[in-house]
Amino acid sequence: MRKRTIYTVLVMAAVLTLIGSVKFFEVRAAIARFSSFQPPPEAVTTTTAKSEVWPQTLRAIGSVVAVQGVTVSADLPGMVAKIAFDSGARVGKGDLLVALDTSQERAQLGSAESELRLAELEIGRLRSLRAKGVVSQAELDRAEAAHQQATAKVAEIRATIDRKTIRAPFAGRLGIRQVDLGQYLDAGDPVVPLQTLDPIYVRFAVPQEEVAKLGIGAELRVRGDGLGGRELVGRVSAVDSVVDVATRNVEVQATLANPKGVLRPGMFVTAELVTGAGRRQVSLPASAIDYAPYGDSVFLVESMKDKSGHDYRGVRQRFVKLGASRGDQVAVLSGVEPGAEVVTSGVFKLRPGAAVAVDNSVQPSDAPAPKPENG
Repeated sequence: MRKRTIYTVLVMAAVLTLIGSVKFFEVRAAIARFSSFQPPPEAVTTTTAKSEVWPQTLRAIGSVVAVQGVTVSADLPGMVAKIAFDSGARVGKGDLLVALDTSQERAQLGSAESELRLAELEIGRLRSLRAKGVVSQAELDRAEAAHQQATAKVAEIRATIDRKTIRAPFAGRLGIRQVDLGQYLDAGDPVVPLQTLDPIYVRFAVPQEEVAKLGIGAELRVRGDGLGGRELVGRVSAVDSVVDVATRNVEVQATLANPKGVLRPGMFVTAELVTGAGRRQVSLPASAIDYAPYGDSVFLVESMKDKSGHDYRGVRQRFVKLGASRGDQVAVLSGVEPGAEVVTSGVFKLRPGAAVAVDNSVQPSDAPAPKPENG
């Protein structure tokens, strides 16, 4: 009985040892297969880093301001008798906009003109009589004074009528009218905005240390959401003589041609000024940069070897120092040499040493001044 028990134990130990050995070799084989496993290559696009000369530029956010802009208003109180313009229309200097009711003033003018004619007749008679010595010089002086008063009264009433005829003070484009026919206006009540749109100003602020680089006539390029992807060119026309003590910035004014009126007062735009000669630096699409808190980097495509010694196309991460940007491009000051093959899309899914499959049939945008597709 005892021998049978010992025999059974030995058999079970042998079976367990056999099973353990089999599993051991299976696990070791799996580990070997896993260690030699090469994940499939990631699909990426690449570009060849190129060296370009970028001009030194200064960018600022500016506001569009009319060369001349006012809200035309009533000079004197009165009832609106005529509206001679349409909202948004172009007008010339002196064009009639609104006529207020002047029936009372015209009646007063008729009376004043009659008094003026009477004074003229009176002074004519007295001058004739004075030449004959019939009347005194004092009577003639009083008649001349009365004539002057009558003349001044007529001129005053005509000026009142003219002030109730509201005209465009300069040529430009009207806004939306703010009066209606029959409306009573007090002195100073708004009638309609009027702006001169061509040419037009763009005003922006630059740091005080950049002022020395600016000069009257310097070229400026303007972009904005309201331009439909277009870029307008203007020139610096004025630099403020004082520095804002709160921001230490100086206001700069540029003048731009605006024949189609695409720039409107109040719009904000991006102004770019060329402030100096350019320098050579590597240019890459912005999509090639892997931005991270610990540093910006790019991935370079190179020929590599796996653990088995086989060649494959893989990536190496390289940290870079970035400079200015323009459109879809960014300048790389250090970290990438001209001629290097750089990954331009798919960088977020890469790690150092990862295998890649390059497909450049579709490339990310790399335009210095990109335009919207529907622009």
